[in-house]
Amino acid sequence: MLNGKTALVTGSTSGIGLGIAKALARQGANIVLNGFGDVDGPRAEVLAAGEAAGARVAYHGADMSRPAEIEDMLKYAASQFGRVDILVNNAGIQHVASVQDFPVEKWDAIIAINLTSAFHTTRLALPGMLANDWGRIINVASVHGLVGSAQKSAYVAAKHGIVGLTKVTALETAPTGVTCNAICPGWVLTPLVQKQVDAKAAALGISNDEAKKVLLGEKEPSMQFTTPEELGELAVFFCSAAANNVRGVAWNMDGGWVAQ
Repeated sequence: MLNGKTALVTGSTSGIGLGIAKALARQGANIVLNGFGDVDGPRAEVLAAGEAAGARVAYHGADMSRPAEIEDMLKYAASQFGRVDILVNNAGIQHVASVQDFPVEKWDAIIAINLTSAFHTTRLALPGMLANDWGRIINVASVHGLVGSAQKSAYVAAKHGIVGLTKVTALETAPTGVTCNAICPGWVLTPLVQKQVDAKAAALGISNDEAKKVLLGEKEPSMQFTTPEELGELAVFFCSAAANNVRGVAWNMDGGWVAQ
């Protein structure tokens, strides 16, 4: 379905971003990975996922808090594959603390990486998409883009901002072949969430499996983690012709969290 298209997925060397990159590669999209840590493993996974469809994979290690590096990444993607047709803004970090105790540098970093980076990638990718009259911008927000949770002021603020940016981008591109939508997952067992599970297990003196049940029980009626694979398939739908007129939505995949 996506042969000849190029997808740039930020924060895609693990977790949700990697799941989305693999799903798009299976549809034939060339993938530009971005993120920290091990690169060879994720690159091999994406290549394997897209092998039958002929997908190619490149990598750029832009620090998503630095606009100049983001600009270089977009130029790199264009040099490798022509242009960015699909932009998935997924990069994110987390810190948990009360508002009065929240470290200022952590606030600044979370807003920069979780929100401002999406503005920069979007403004840089849009001209090529509009010139081609086709593009997909998928912002990975969070259930925390729709509701709040204590101790997560910066993350919640950033994710609410992502949902707002999604709506404005969708409105500005509404008469064109470019769409912009947000995915709002509930609990996904990524490295970020695993840290919260570990902390809860330590604080309550319970096993890791028990801590997972406690975490899910607090928010998610389904008592199931959403998987990166499920989120990847939702991203594929947003890229399909069936979603040509899906614009500006914040689509929660959260096991009933927001329905309560």
